[in-house]
Amino acid sequence: MNIRLLPDPRRYATMCTTELRATFLLDELFVPSTVRLSHVDVDRTVIGGAVPAGNEPLALPNPADLRAAFFAERRELGVLNVGGRGSITVDGQSFAMDRLDCLYVGRGSRDVRFASSDPKSPARFYLLSYPAHAAYPTTLARKADASATNLGATETANKRTIYKYIHPDGIKSCQLVMGFTQLDVGSVWNTMPPHTHMRRSEVYLYFDLAPDARVLHLMGPPDETRHLVVADGQAVVSPPWSIHAGAGTTRYAFCWGMGGENQAFADMDTVTVNQMK
Repeated sequence: MNIRLLPDPRRYATMCTTELRATFLLDELFVPSTVRLSHVDVDRTVIGGAVPAGNEPLALPNPADLRAAFFAERRELGVLNVGGRGSITVDGQSFAMDRLDCLYVGRGSRDVRFASSDPKSPARFYLLSYPAHAAYPTTLARKADASATNLGATETANKRTIYKYIHPDGIKSCQLVMGFTQLDVGSVWNTMPPHTHMRRSEVYLYFDLAPDARVLHLMGPPDETRHLVVADGQAVVSPPWSIHAGAGTTRYAFCWGMGGENQAFADMDTVTVNQMK
């Protein structure tokens, strides 16, 4: 498991592009027949990808750095399928996963395995995990079941739909909040005007990008912004002091997930565009 230690705003301001990418960007999440995991010190976040490209399921590993008897001994896990059809088996119970379905895996789940319905068109399971002090039931949510909110406008190139899966009014969790956003045709901006939230960190996974398309992800304090050029299937870690917004060369989708002190989706410290530098 790769270990990431995030800098404070002062150290961030001195970092070159190579350093920023090595620290905040996870660029090799989805590797065929592999489960990739990274641990980020902020909120003790674990981010990963599982691509079962063979006939045998992939087991969720238990990295030694967790010092746990099994991965979810003291953790909860959210999984979003951004690839082909597949399934996840949790302690013997199988959950069929279509594209954009979400599975919440509760604390105490001992055995988690990932499989694809067709190895030639494998599932791509995105994993996001935080520590949990309470156990909630493992629960599957289909895209049709997600709470959908329409935001933005064509005139500002940010017309989009937000789908909420794991949140206080949806799948119950200890601290994880998770869902995804799809931009409409002709829209490219996400989370603009931006915001921060010191109560929790956030991770963005960008997907549904063509091989030659990119998103310019904006990050940093509002008065000290930088950007990362992000490709399909890459994720960016956003510490509590950083904005998280961006614009793409075409429409795209992204999975957002948070962990921290609360689960209030609207708990944001808004930033106006004229405050940004």
